[in-house]
Amino acid sequence: MRIFVTTDKMASIVHSSYNVLPIINRLGVRLGLKDKTVTEVCESNGINTSFFLAIVNTYVNSDYFPEEELQSFPPVLIVDYLQKTHQYYINYELLKIEELLNKMLSDCEGECGNLKLIHDFFRKYKVELTNHISEEENRVFPYVLNLIENKQREPKGYSILKFEKEHSNVDEKLSDLRNLIVKYVEPKYNDNFCNEFLIALDRFETDIKDHARIEDKILVPMVLKIESALNHA
Repeated sequence: MRIFVTTDKMASIVHSSYNVLPIINRLGVRLGLKDKTVTEVCESNGINTSFFLAIVNTYVNSDYFPEEELQSFPPVLIVDYLQKTHQYYINYELLKIEELLNKMLSDCEGECGNLKLIHDFFRKYKVELTNHISEEENRVFPYVLNLIENKQREPKGYSILKFEKEHSNVDEKLSDLRNLIVKYVEPKYNDNFCNEFLIALDRFETDIKDHARIEDKILVPMVLKIESALNHA
């Protein structure tokens, strides 16, 4: 897939993949784009154009990941984007996916034992992801922002390495969930509900993987550099 540049029409990014809409929303772009370029839309909304393109191109092209460029941006930009992504997951995406799964379950005829197990699997995953997000919001991100603003480490010696070590691979469980449905769900479900659920799950898994890449490959190395500089100050 092509790499978008500043002179491209913003609408062309949307038309390339409508799955990118939640991404550009988090970055501060809404529809009604007319024929404005990426630069024009970003400047009119106070958005860092280079950061916008780095994030969007990373999402629409799985082979594209400008690690060095992303690490050159202020950590505050990265944290803000990650926080908005969390809000999207909690306030919309997880609720939508669970609603689709509930539709499958309520429409299923008979005992539907396997579908109930799949529903339980998702609910456990939702709790795990919510707890993971809560840890980042209440512990990791405040630590990073304090590190940047106050230029000092915490007295208890907390390090971003602790976060990296405990960072769970929540995206792998989504793959397990899709596999359970494709291979083992009893054929007593509504085809349309099931298809819609799997498509939504697949989009969410892609989003989660990109989110984790930005945390692991960008945020963690950025913070490690800051910690190292403070240790040698």
